[in-house]
Amino acid sequence: MLRCAVLDDYQDVALGLADWSRVRAESFREHFGRQDDLVAAIHDHEIVVAMRERTPFPAELFDRLPKLRLLVTTGMRNASIDLAAAREHGVTVCGTGSISTPPVELTWALILGLTRHLVPESAAMRAGGPWQQTIGTDLHGRTLGLIGLGKIGSGVAAVGLAFGMDVVAWSANLTEERAAACGARLAPDLDALLAASDVVSVHVVLGDRTRGLVGKRELELMKPTAYLINTARAAVVDQDALAAALRAGRIAGAGLDVFDLEPLPEGHEFRTLPNVLATPHLGYVTELNYGTYFREAVEDIDAFIDGAPIRVLSP
Repeated sequence: MLRCAVLDDYQDVALGLADWSRVRAESFREHFGRQDDLVAAIHDHEIVVAMRERTPFPAELFDRLPKLRLLVTTGMRNASIDLAAAREHGVTVCGTGSISTPPVELTWALILGLTRHLVPESAAMRAGGPWQQTIGTDLHGRTLGLIGLGKIGSGVAAVGLAFGMDVVAWSANLTEERAAACGARLAPDLDALLAASDVVSVHVVLGDRTRGLVGKRELELMKPTAYLINTARAAVVDQDALAAALRAGRIAGAGLDVFDLEPLPEGHEFRTLPNVLATPHLGYVTELNYGTYFREAVEDIDAFIDGAPIRVLSP
């Protein structure tokens, strides 16, 4: 029976969400931050299931895992896997389905948490602190700027419209027709969107064109009363520039679910800045999504064992 390692199962739920009976499945709850530790743990496994991009698989890692034959990633896109190197080493890489609504919901949790100061007000309630200490920011009548208007961005737009917000959107290939179909206006360019928006939310895929898309210059275009939300990929926003803007109060705050290094190190300023509401990459972490991930991961494994792989990702 083939051995299967399930990585980064933080909540220790993977083995209970699907039927892994055709393999000797082993779940690893702790993240392996060092490649040496990862190799020591999984070097004798033929199958690995990776949770999104929590653990990268660069070319040199495949060199160190000669027994690996199947790598399954949750979701159908994983920028941290070197697909060309996998193929060169005879490793099949498969994906799973994913649901777009959970990141939409978390985006709005961050927006509402920031604008209504839910964390400090709730903490004060628990600690016997002052009864009311902040004034919330209204969303109705304000401008929501969306960088990206795909499945997730359009879902965020729909909620913004329900709140009575003016929704503007921009991405490199976005058209007026597509924006209008989502109830949004197409911004002339990114600069115009940043300057006009009271809340800016990032929903683009990370790639060569979007890495560092929002940097120091772009952050300086935002209103000092505006909030930045990122539930997409950390590297779309220059992290050093964002930290500097938050320290200086050049923007009102940020809601962050994604980080350059995850888990975020203890003592990192994004854990402690008073104008940051941070969550540990929870965007896709819901019951329905996890059920889909692990059920379809097992389907991928069964199909591979039967000699007919499904949902194969190409370099």
